[in-house]
Amino acid sequence: MIETIIDRAGNLKHIAKKIYEGKRLTADEGLSLYRSDNMPLLASLALFRKKQISGDSVFFNRNFHIEPSNICIYACSFCSYRRAKEQAGAWESDIAEMLELCKKHAGKNVTEVHVVGGVHPSRDLYFYGELIRGIKTVLPKVHVKGFTAVELDYMIRKAGLSIENGLEKLKTYGLDSIPGGGAEIFDSEIRKQICGKKSSAQLWLKIHELAHNTGLPSNATMLYGHIETYAHRIAHLEQLRSLQDKTGGFNAFIPLKYKNANNSMSHIGEINALEVMKNFAVSRLFLDNIPHIKSYWVMLGKGVAQTALNFGADDMDGTIDDSTKIYSMSGSEETSPAMSVYDMVQFISAAGFVPVERDSLYNIIQKF
Repeated sequence: MIETIIDRAGNLKHIAKKIYEGKRLTADEGLSLYRSDNMPLLASLALFRKKQISGDSVFFNRNFHIEPSNICIYACSFCSYRRAKEQAGAWESDIAEMLELCKKHAGKNVTEVHVVGGVHPSRDLYFYGELIRGIKTVLPKVHVKGFTAVELDYMIRKAGLSIENGLEKLKTYGLDSIPGGGAEIFDSEIRKQICGKKSSAQLWLKIHELAHNTGLPSNATMLYGHIETYAHRIAHLEQLRSLQDKTGGFNAFIPLKYKNANNSMSHIGEINALEVMKNFAVSRLFLDNIPHIKSYWVMLGKGVAQTALNFGADDMDGTIDDSTKIYSMSGSEETSPAMSVYDMVQFISAAGFVPVERDSLYNIIQKF
C-alpha cells in the first residue's frame, strides 16, 4: 500500500519515500508538507506513521481537571479565560474547595487529575504543594499532572527557590508529571505580539528539560492558527523534537487550535477543519520521536477530534467529567465537556480504531 502512496505522491515523492524508510524529515521538508494541498497523501502518510507507532489503538484515560483560579498576572491577547482579581467572572478556589471536588471523584476509577489555571499573583509553590498533598490524601493512587511551565516559573520564583529545587520539592509533595501548556509559539516576535510578558520560549524549554531530568515527564503543545506562519510552526516543532532527542521526556504532543471568542484577537478568523487536519498530519510526520499525538476533543469538538484520528492522532485525552472551562470560555462547542467510558469507547470504535484505556504514562489498563 505504501508503495502506491509513494507512486502517487507527485512532487512530494521523495518525502513520502523518506517516511516509508523511517528517515527524519528536515525543516524544509516539513514546510513542503504544510504547503501541500494533497490532503489524501498527508492523511495516508500520517496514518501509516501512526500505525507504525501504536497500531490501531487509540488511547484515552479517566481524568478530571482542577482549575484553581482564572486570576492571572498575565493578559495574553489570545486568552479568553483570564480575569483580573476584581473582574466579573473571576474565581479563586481554596484548597478545601478543590479537595471537595476530588472527593466527588472517589470511587470512579479516575487515574489522573489535571491541575492548571491562571498565574495567581499571591500563590506560591507551597500553596500548590499543599494542594497536591491533599489530592494524594483523598485519591492516593491518582496521577497528579499539574502546572504549566509558566505557572511553575512564577510559583517557584515566588517561593524563593531555583527551578531545579522547586521541581524537586513539588515532586516530594506528589507531583507526577507536568502538562504542556504555555508553549504557544516559540518565535520571539510572535510571542511579543500575543503573550509578550509571560515566560520566554527558552525558559519553557528549560523548565521541561529540568522536569525530565528530575523524573517528571511532560507533554508539549503548540498554539496555532492565529498570526503565525507555517515556518513558525515548523521551527516550534523542531525545537520540541530537539529537546526530545536530548531527554526523551515528552509523552505526547497536543496541537491547540486558536479559538477566537471573547479575547482581544477576536478579529482574527479561525482556521478551517482542513487546516486543522493538515497540522495534525505534519505534526505526526515531523515529530518522529514523540510517541503520541493528542486530539483534544474538548477544544476541537467531537466531530473534528474524531476525524483527526485518520490524520495521525492516537490519543483522545480523557473523560473530563465537565471539569474544565478553558475552551468553553473561548467558544468551543463543547460547553459542558464530559464523556463516559462507554461514550469514549463508542466514539473511538466508530472511527475504526481500537479503544484503549491508559494511565497517564500510557501503560495499558484495558482494551475494548
